[in-house]
Amino acid sequence: MSAPQPPATQIPTESVRRFALELGFDACGFASPSAPIDPGGHLNSWLAAGFHADMKWLAQTASTRTDVHRKLPGVRTVVVLARNYYSERPDAPSGHGRVARYAWGRDYHRVLRRPLIRLARHLDALEEGAKSYSSIDTGPIMERAWAQRAGVAAIGKNSLGLRRDLGSWFFLATILTTVELRPDKPAEDLCGTCTLCLETCPTQAIIQPGVVDARRCISYQTIENRGEIPPELSGGHGDWVFGCDVCQEVCPWNRFAKETTMQAFRPRPDQANPVLSDLLEMSEDEFHKRFAGSPLRRAKLHGMRRNAQIAQANSKNRGSSAK
Repeated sequence: MSAPQPPATQIPTESVRRFALELGFDACGFASPSAPIDPGGHLNSWLAAGFHADMKWLAQTASTRTDVHRKLPGVRTVVVLARNYYSERPDAPSGHGRVARYAWGRDYHRVLRRPLIRLARHLDALEEGAKSYSSIDTGPIMERAWAQRAGVAAIGKNSLGLRRDLGSWFFLATILTTVELRPDKPAEDLCGTCTLCLETCPTQAIIQPGVVDARRCISYQTIENRGEIPPELSGGHGDWVFGCDVCQEVCPWNRFAKETTMQAFRPRPDQANPVLSDLLEMSEDEFHKRFAGSPLRRAKLHGMRRNAQIAQANSKNRGSSAK
């Protein structure tokens, strides 16, 4: 017979948090999976409305997303981590496109994987037979909902995580563990009556507080959409060629943003504001060489060319209307 496991109060919860911060994470919180994470069925309602567009994997994994026990039987704690990626945007003259801030440097999945695995192994060593499952937004985990429950981040009206000290410029990662740790208090709402993100979204993709219709979202259209972008939306894309930061740039909490300490997240040369003509003319080999290890490869060369054509057309249209 195995020895009884110590109660959560005897597990060194704060030492786990300290180790996470030593690994470079900016915040670490703990939540109990004993209660449903989506008791109101918001995910299923969102999916039923078709707001996930062509991202079919979201619907296919819905049951697991709303019940972490399906992913890791015996899970007793959800560990949520945040990592700041903010950098100031370099100046960009005309003829350049804009890339969402999170994609200026090295792919965050690659950067965060090693410290995340180290923390998971640390958790596994706390109890004999302990198991864990780690994810950096690629697994079927409702990260922002768990971040809110773990006190790591509130959920803003643009549906993104929001903190007082970092604004919204941070990545989230999670670890499911069979080790029981003391849960933190949930994060409180930070938006209040502010609706700037809803009002300034160029394509009105935020249809109500916390609800984004991906079919209208510039980030979805420029990254995930493999087909043509609807003409009724493309005019609102401006010069964005990969993702969009408008709803974050107007958020008042982002005035508290601070430069990331992770060099890998800082802008690579010409990656924050790539020259549109370069994107239109580069070959497949040039594309893969230039954006090796970068999130921009997600859109593929065909997608980046399409986005650059739209950005170039929008620039010409602005120039014509200004005359």
